[in-house]
Amino acid sequence: MKAPASLLFLCLVLLLAGCSERDRPLDSPVRFEGAVFGSFYQVTIADPLTQGQARALEEGILEVLEAVDLSMSTYIDDSELSAFNQLPVGEWQPLSDELMEVLAISQAVADQSDGAFDVTVGGLVNLWSFGAEARPREIPDNERLAERLEIIGVDALELDPDGLQARRTRDVFIDLGGVAKGHATDRVAAFLDREGVAHYLVNLGGDLIARGYRDASEGADGEAERWRIGVEAPLDDRQEAQYVLPIGDISLATSGDYRNYFEEEGQRFSHTLDPRSGWPITHRLASVSVLHPSNAWADAWATALMVLGEEEGMALAREQELSVLMIVREEEGGWTSRVSPAFVDAFGEARVAELGLEVH
Repeated sequence: MKAPASLLFLCLVLLLAGCSERDRPLDSPVRFEGAVFGSFYQVTIADPLTQGQARALEEGILEVLEAVDLSMSTYIDDSELSAFNQLPVGEWQPLSDELMEVLAISQAVADQSDGAFDVTVGGLVNLWSFGAEARPREIPDNERLAERLEIIGVDALELDPDGLQARRTRDVFIDLGGVAKGHATDRVAAFLDREGVAHYLVNLGGDLIARGYRDASEGADGEAERWRIGVEAPLDDRQEAQYVLPIGDISLATSGDYRNYFEEEGQRFSHTLDPRSGWPITHRLASVSVLHPSNAWADAWATALMVLGEEEGMALAREQELSVLMIVREEEGGWTSRVSPAFVDAFGEARVAELGLEVH
């Protein structure tokens, strides 16, 4: 039996309407945002997109973020990292390429910073109530603190990159909180690159990576069209940009002590722990921003330099030729800002002078 002509006509209209909706061009830029990793994600794309293209890109971004979470989260019981932490000491576990890459970056920064960055510190992070263990925010017992401090160290994690496997040589808890978000930022950027997106800004909880220009329709002439990102002032009660930097084809990660902390008896305890002492940092360095082609490396280096403090950290930044901006609290209140020579090379002496930054 043939369908009535009116029904066929209606189906054709609906089909064309659906195609038309998918092909509808969207105003630029297009922004995707939501919650992820206990923070937020925001992806802004300046390329011309249709409704259908935007929907496909958003779905792909969410798949990337979910994959990183299922691999590297300590809050998901059956994640790849949780399985690794639960293995008996000394037993090798096959790892994904991505987890091996992040662990290798972590070990490299740990070696180059003399242990200021250390992913085996997870037991201490949990003890100080900043990790996956549900604990009240309070100063931990000295005996338990000493026990966990005694076993951590880069030699407690052994990697076999050729065999794509790793093992713990002591009963440490691996926590990738100082590098996984940067890796996820890189993964989202790599996905957009594969999809042919040329102009975008990825922001995962303050870890950023930019490509191209913020207004693709106006071409690529002049600094004014670069993506502009804000480096926050170290304020506890609000978010306010202290510096606005034009960036393109680079990533930036910031580590600071003014967002995640608790107070007891009038003293602040930062979530940034010094793996060498087991205690939260107490120096005047309020934040470190690192520019690097890879956000995973930038993330790890920002944490390491934050632990080291303004003098030792800047000396290491110079040695490693890292592009770094530090914001340092002053005893009388307020703060000063310092940059490395590589930061000057990246932005130029005129821009650095305009921002009022000190070169160290």
